[in-house]
Amino acid sequence: MITTRPGYPRWHTASAQGPRSLNADAVGAYAAAGGPGIAFALADGVGDDPAAARAARVAVAAAARTPVHKGPIEAVLAAQRAVREQTHGDAVLVVAMPAGHGGYRIAWVGDARAYAWDGVTLSRLTTDHTLAEYFRAHHQPVTPRMEHVVTTSVRTAEPHEIGTAETTSAGLLLTSDGVHKPLTGGGIRAVLAQPGTGAAELVEAALARGGSDNATALYVEPLEVDSTTVRFPVAA
Repeated sequence: MITTRPGYPRWHTASAQGPRSLNADAVGAYAAAGGPGIAFALADGVGDDPAAARAARVAVAAAARTPVHKGPIEAVLAAQRAVREQTHGDAVLVVAMPAGHGGYRIAWVGDARAYAWDGVTLSRLTTDHTLAEYFRAHHQPVTPRMEHVVTTSVRTAEPHEIGTAETTSAGLLLTSDGVHKPLTGGGIRAVLAQPGTGAAELVEAALARGGSDNATALYVEPLEVDSTTVRFPVAA
Protein backbone atom coordinates (compact mmCIF):
# COMPACT_ATOMS: atom_id res chain seq x y z
CA MET A 1 0.00 0.00 0.00
CA ILE A 2 1.30 3.46 -0.95
CA THR A 3 0.49 6.45 1.25
CA THR A 4 1.49 10.05 0.56
CA ARG A 5 2.75 11.76 3.69
CA PRO A 6 5.14 14.68 3.24
CA GLY A 7 8.13 14.61 5.56
CA TYR A 8 8.12 10.87 6.23
CA PRO A 9 10.80 8.48 4.98
CA ARG A 10 10.19 5.77 2.40
CA TRP A 11 10.34 2.35 4.01
CA HIS A 12 9.66 -1.21 2.98
CA THR A 13 9.67 -4.67 4.47
CA ALA A 14 10.03 -8.25 3.31
CA SER A 15 9.66 -11.56 5.10
CA ALA A 16 9.99 -15.18 4.00
CA GLN A 17 9.25 -18.44 5.78
CA GLY A 18 12.30 -20.15 4.34
CA PRO A 19 12.60 -23.88 5.10
CA ARG A 20 10.84 -23.57 8.50
CA SER A 21 7.35 -24.97 9.10
CA LEU A 22 5.93 -21.46 9.63
CA ASN A 23 7.05 -17.85 9.71
CA ALA A 24 7.57 -16.75 13.32
CA ASP A 25 9.00 -13.34 12.39
CA ALA A 26 6.93 -10.16 12.56
CA VAL A 27 7.51 -6.58 11.54
CA GLY A 28 5.51 -3.38 11.81
CA ALA A 29 5.43 0.36 12.17
CA TYR A 30 3.14 2.99 13.57
CA ALA A 31 2.83 6.73 13.12
CA ALA A 32 0.56 8.41 15.67
CA ALA A 33 -1.53 11.27 14.36
CA GLY A 34 0.42 14.46 14.94
CA GLY A 35 3.38 12.48 16.26
CA PRO A 36 7.05 13.16 15.53
CA GLY A 37 7.58 10.24 13.18
CA ILE A 38 7.25 6.50 12.63
CA ALA A 39 8.21 3.88 15.22
CA PHE A 40 9.56 0.66 13.73
CA ALA A 41 9.75 -2.80 15.28
CA LEU A 42 10.93 -6.24 14.19
CA ALA A 43 10.58 -9.44 16.22
CA ASP A 44 11.71 -13.02 15.77
CA GLY A 45 9.76 -15.66 17.67
CA VAL A 46 11.84 -18.02 19.79
CA GLY A 47 11.14 -21.43 18.30
CA ASP A 48 9.23 -22.77 15.32
CA ASP A 49 5.66 -23.05 16.57
CA PRO A 50 2.44 -21.02 16.67
CA ALA A 51 3.16 -19.67 20.17
CA ALA A 52 6.46 -18.19 18.96
CA ALA A 53 4.78 -16.59 15.95
CA ARG A 54 2.03 -15.15 18.12
CA ALA A 55 4.56 -13.76 20.61
CA ALA A 56 6.43 -12.00 17.79
CA ARG A 57 3.24 -10.40 16.44
CA VAL A 58 2.12 -9.31 19.90
CA ALA A 59 5.56 -7.86 20.69
CA VAL A 60 5.72 -5.88 17.45
CA ALA A 61 2.22 -4.47 17.85
CA ALA A 62 2.83 -3.31 21.43
CA ALA A 63 6.28 -1.89 20.71
CA ALA A 64 5.37 0.01 17.55
CA ARG A 65 2.35 1.64 19.20
CA THR A 66 4.29 2.94 22.18
CA PRO A 67 4.30 6.77 22.04
CA VAL A 68 7.59 7.99 20.61
CA HIS A 69 8.20 10.38 23.50
CA LYS A 70 8.36 7.41 25.89
CA GLY A 71 11.35 6.01 24.03
CA PRO A 72 12.41 2.60 22.75
CA ILE A 73 13.18 1.05 26.15
CA GLU A 74 9.58 1.62 27.18
CA ALA A 75 8.55 0.11 23.84
CA VAL A 76 10.42 -3.10 24.71
CA LEU A 77 8.83 -3.12 28.17
CA ALA A 78 5.39 -2.62 26.62
CA ALA A 79 6.09 -5.60 24.39
CA GLN A 80 7.14 -7.58 27.46
CA ARG A 81 3.90 -6.83 29.27
CA ALA A 82 1.90 -7.88 26.24
CA VAL A 83 3.85 -11.12 25.75
CA ARG A 84 3.65 -12.01 29.43
CA GLU A 85 -0.13 -11.86 29.19
CA GLN A 86 0.15 -14.92 26.97
CA THR A 87 0.57 -18.36 28.52
CA HIS A 88 3.31 -19.40 26.11
CA GLY A 89 5.64 -17.94 23.53
CA ASP A 90 8.63 -15.63 23.46
CA ALA A 91 10.53 -13.50 20.96
CA VAL A 92 13.56 -11.31 20.43
CA LEU A 93 12.92 -7.73 19.40
CA VAL A 94 14.51 -4.58 18.05
CA VAL A 95 12.76 -1.19 18.11
CA ALA A 96 13.71 2.08 16.42
CA MET A 97 12.13 5.43 17.23
CA PRO A 98 12.85 8.78 15.58
CA ALA A 99 15.24 11.11 17.40
CA GLY A 100 15.20 14.89 17.23
CA HIS A 101 18.39 15.06 15.15
CA GLY A 102 16.91 13.10 12.26
CA GLY A 103 18.28 9.74 13.31
CA TYR A 104 16.92 6.99 15.54
CA ARG A 105 17.01 5.71 19.09
CA ILE A 106 17.31 1.93 19.25
CA ALA A 107 16.49 -0.67 21.91
CA TRP A 108 16.71 -4.43 21.62
CA VAL A 109 16.77 -7.82 23.30
CA GLY A 110 18.17 -11.01 21.82
CA ASP A 111 19.80 -11.19 18.40
CA ALA A 112 17.51 -9.02 16.24
CA ARG A 113 19.74 -6.30 14.77
CA ALA A 114 19.74 -2.68 13.68
CA TYR A 115 22.17 -1.11 11.20
CA ALA A 116 22.71 2.43 9.98
CA TRP A 117 23.18 2.79 6.21
CA ASP A 118 24.09 6.05 4.46
CA GLY A 119 24.37 4.64 0.96
CA VAL A 120 28.07 3.86 1.37
CA THR A 121 28.80 2.71 4.91
CA LEU A 122 26.94 0.04 6.86
CA SER A 123 27.31 0.45 10.63
CA ARG A 124 26.01 -2.17 13.02
CA LEU A 125 24.25 -0.51 15.96
CA THR A 126 23.39 -3.54 18.09
CA THR A 127 25.35 -6.32 19.79
CA ASP A 128 23.75 -9.74 19.83
CA HIS A 129 22.58 -10.87 23.25
CA THR A 130 23.75 -14.44 22.72
CA LEU A 131 25.83 -16.97 24.61
CA ALA A 132 28.49 -16.61 21.92
CA GLU A 133 28.86 -12.86 22.48
CA TYR A 134 28.96 -13.40 26.24
CA PHE A 135 31.81 -15.90 25.91
CA ARG A 136 33.68 -13.65 23.47
CA ALA A 137 33.44 -10.77 25.92
CA HIS A 138 34.99 -13.01 28.57
CA HIS A 139 37.70 -14.29 26.18
CA GLN A 140 36.39 -17.84 26.21
CA PRO A 141 36.08 -20.33 23.32
CA VAL A 142 32.89 -20.13 21.28
CA THR A 143 31.06 -22.97 19.53
CA PRO A 144 28.67 -22.51 16.57
CA ARG A 145 25.69 -23.56 18.69
CA MET A 146 26.28 -20.63 21.05
CA GLU A 147 25.47 -18.19 18.23
CA HIS A 148 21.84 -19.36 18.39
CA VAL A 149 21.34 -19.26 22.15
CA VAL A 150 19.99 -15.87 23.25
CA THR A 151 20.65 -14.51 26.72
CA THR A 152 17.80 -11.98 26.72
CA SER A 153 14.31 -12.07 25.25
CA VAL A 154 11.10 -10.08 25.39
CA ARG A 155 9.58 -12.29 28.07
CA THR A 156 12.67 -12.66 30.28
CA ALA A 157 14.75 -9.46 30.05
CA GLU A 158 15.24 -7.23 33.05
CA PRO A 159 15.07 -3.49 32.27
CA HIS A 160 18.83 -3.05 32.78
CA GLU A 161 19.51 -5.83 30.26
CA ILE A 162 17.80 -4.05 27.37
CA GLY A 163 20.40 -2.87 24.87
CA THR A 164 20.34 0.71 23.62
CA ALA A 165 21.99 2.65 20.82
CA GLU A 166 21.51 5.85 18.83
CA THR A 167 22.32 6.92 15.30
CA THR A 168 22.22 10.20 13.42
CA SER A 169 21.76 8.38 10.12
CA ALA A 170 18.37 8.64 8.40
CA GLY A 171 18.98 5.30 6.67
CA LEU A 172 18.06 2.36 8.88
CA LEU A 173 17.94 -1.43 8.54
CA LEU A 174 16.37 -3.90 10.97
CA THR A 175 16.91 -7.64 10.43
CA SER A 176 16.15 -11.02 11.91
CA ASP A 177 19.00 -13.50 12.14
CA GLY A 178 17.65 -15.28 9.08
CA VAL A 179 19.00 -12.32 7.10
CA HIS A 180 22.16 -11.18 8.86
CA LYS A 181 23.64 -14.59 9.67
CA PRO A 182 23.73 -15.93 6.08
CA LEU A 183 24.76 -12.58 4.59
CA THR A 184 27.00 -11.05 7.31
CA GLY A 185 27.90 -7.36 7.07
CA GLY A 186 29.70 -7.67 3.75
CA GLY A 187 26.80 -9.44 2.12
CA ILE A 188 24.32 -6.85 3.34
CA ARG A 189 26.49 -4.03 2.01
CA ALA A 190 26.81 -5.74 -1.35
CA VAL A 191 23.03 -5.94 -1.73
CA LEU A 192 22.22 -2.42 -0.54
CA ALA A 193 24.95 -0.91 -2.71
CA GLN A 194 22.98 -1.90 -5.80
CA PRO A 195 20.55 0.84 -6.96
CA GLY A 196 16.91 0.22 -6.15
CA THR A 197 17.52 -2.62 -3.72
CA GLY A 198 16.20 -2.98 -0.19
CA ALA A 199 14.33 -5.38 2.07
CA ALA A 200 13.10 -7.82 -0.58
CA GLU A 201 16.52 -8.23 -2.15
CA LEU A 202 18.12 -8.80 1.26
CA VAL A 203 15.67 -11.57 2.09
CA GLU A 204 16.12 -13.19 -1.32
CA ALA A 205 19.91 -13.02 -1.01
CA ALA A 206 19.86 -14.54 2.48
CA LEU A 207 17.83 -17.53 1.34
CA ALA A 208 19.95 -17.92 -1.79
CA ARG A 209 23.03 -17.98 0.46
CA GLY A 210 21.62 -21.05 2.21
CA GLY A 211 19.63 -19.43 5.00
CA SER A 212 17.76 -22.03 7.05
CA ASP A 213 15.53 -19.71 9.09
CA ASN A 214 12.72 -17.21 8.62
CA ALA A 215 14.22 -14.14 6.97
CA THR A 216 12.85 -10.65 7.59
CA ALA A 217 14.12 -7.14 6.92
CA LEU A 218 12.80 -3.61 7.37
CA TYR A 219 14.64 -0.94 5.41
CA VAL A 220 14.16 2.80 5.89
CA GLU A 221 15.67 4.84 3.08
CA PRO A 222 17.34 8.16 3.80
CA LEU A 223 14.75 10.91 3.43
CA GLU A 224 14.98 12.80 0.16
CA VAL A 225 14.28 16.51 0.35
CA ASP A 226 11.75 16.41 -2.48
CA SER A 227 10.17 13.09 -1.55
CA THR A 228 6.46 13.10 -0.71
CA THR A 229 5.76 9.39 -0.89
CA VAL A 230 6.15 6.80 1.86
CA ARG A 231 5.31 3.15 1.42
CA PHE A 232 3.27 1.52 4.18
CA PRO A 233 3.20 -2.27 3.87
CA VAL A 234 0.78 -4.15 6.09
CA ALA A 235 2.25 -4.59 9.57
CA ALA A 236 2.47 -8.11 10.91
